[in-house]
Amino acid sequence: MMNVTLGRTGMVVNRNGFGALPIQRVSHEEAVKLLRKAYNNGINFFDTAKVYSDSEYKLGLALSDVRDEIFIATKTMGKNVEEFWSDLDNSLKMLKTDYIDIYQFHNPSFCPKPNDGTGLYEAMLEAKKQGKIRFIGITNHRLSVAIDAVESGLYDTLQFPLSYLADKKEEDLVNLCKEKNVGFICMKALAGGLITKSHAAYAYLAQFGNTLPIWGVQRESELDEFISYNENPPAMDEEIKEYIESERKEIKGEFCRGCGYCMPCPVDIEINNCARMSLLLRRSPTGGHLSETGQAKMRKIENCIECGKCKENCPYALDTPNLLKRNYEDYKTFLET
Repeated sequence: MMNVTLGRTGMVVNRNGFGALPIQRVSHEEAVKLLRKAYNNGINFFDTAKVYSDSEYKLGLALSDVRDEIFIATKTMGKNVEEFWSDLDNSLKMLKTDYIDIYQFHNPSFCPKPNDGTGLYEAMLEAKKQGKIRFIGITNHRLSVAIDAVESGLYDTLQFPLSYLADKKEEDLVNLCKEKNVGFICMKALAGGLITKSHAAYAYLAQFGNTLPIWGVQRESELDEFISYNENPPAMDEEIKEYIESERKEIKGEFCRGCGYCMPCPVDIEINNCARMSLLLRRSPTGGHLSETGQAKMRKIENCIECGKCKENCPYALDTPNLLKRNYEDYKTFLET
């Protein structure tokens, strides 16, 4: 079974982390079944967040009786000290625990630091002093914020998107974390669903010994796939290398990662799916995308008011309004065939 040590936390965890965002979409019974199966098969790191609706509650429901045998990471989007403490107390209650292993600032637009006027980092230190959290983490989609956090020496872990579609700057960030002994937690290891062969994704990430991918799990078949890697971990070989190179050539330039930070849209465009529809149509079954419901979602692009909010909020600096238009034009060619 493959393990990874999360930097200076010293936490030794199974290389398959459980991303608990998707379990908010399934019933309590199904969520408990998935979480217990993951635990029973050696997965011991679970990542969630207060804003993932009832994900924390389901995790607490399923695993509170084995709390000391697992590691839990959750997050706060609190903008001030009052919101920070409210989020933390609520998370502890939902998770049915009196401590959180890694408490993370959830994609802030800046790197919280002592004496920055917000009091947020000081609140983290106080929570740690009180024993409510063990380690301080940060998640982000902005490379500049991530680098700042790692170089500051203030954070024990960084959670950042990483997949085989990464460029050199993102790989350099992984190596910087290793140099600074900061645990690196990989989100979006399947690029928001654009990567369809998880064994290639696993093999790529395994090249970096300090990375912990957290796989978003919603179905038992998905979980079974990742569990199989415990005993038979995919390793990089020439076939996988060639496949990854072909993937990088196909998915290049401007593309939406589906993170959703552009949402909500004032005219209700489902931006995080519509802005990458061209890729989705070529990489997944088209039935749902071309259905009447799918067409109705794409037609909303016609209502775009060019407010620019999506562009302003995109952590990848994409020209989202134009990306939406290009995807819509391409989408209509599929309807004509």
